[in-house]
Amino acid sequence: MKIYQIDTSARKEGSTSRALAKKLLNKIKKKEDEIIYRDLNDEMIFISNLTESGMKISVGEQTDQHKKMFELSDKLVFELKESDIIIISVPIYNFGPPATLKAWADLAARVKETFKYNEDGSRVGLLEDKLVYLIITSGGTKINSKEDFLTPWLTHVLNFFGIKNITVIAADQMAIDYKKSVKKAEEQINKIS
Repeated sequence: MKIYQIDTSARKEGSTSRALAKKLLNKIKKKEDEIIYRDLNDEMIFISNLTESGMKISVGEQTDQHKKMFELSDKLVFELKESDIIIISVPIYNFGPPATLKAWADLAARVKETFKYNEDGSRVGLLEDKLVYLIITSGGTKINSKEDFLTPWLTHVLNFFGIKNITVIAADQMAIDYKKSVKKAEEQINKIS
């Protein structure tokens, strides 16, 4: 099995979402599993200066910035396709996703790679048969409340890619009771077989 772990927190040290993701990885990984790791804070490019929609720019028109963007996009798509299990650790920032996670989704959304259009214009995700664990943390936002714009957005993006088997592990409202929130998430992790 290939496990793809994606960390998104802007905090390298002391990040609860990163710590919980590591705990989950240690719980589910087997000796023979291959781990693909990506920290979105180490290398992320934001889509800009497109000449067409859908990340299509002819090679002759690509600037050096475009070439770097497509190179990273190709890597991200390959990592998604290669993985069997995906762990995404993500804090809620101001009710939504970190900017790096939005950039990741933009770069991973590639026609004929992660999704396609049918003749009738409907979309079909191409990354089925993957299991995803979302480790979501927040200071004050309650997961799946009307103020949580991260969880439904990220679930929708993954569904758009064809990924339906999603488990959410939440340590939410940590500012109210940090120990209780983390303990609840750790209990969810411990129940996973």
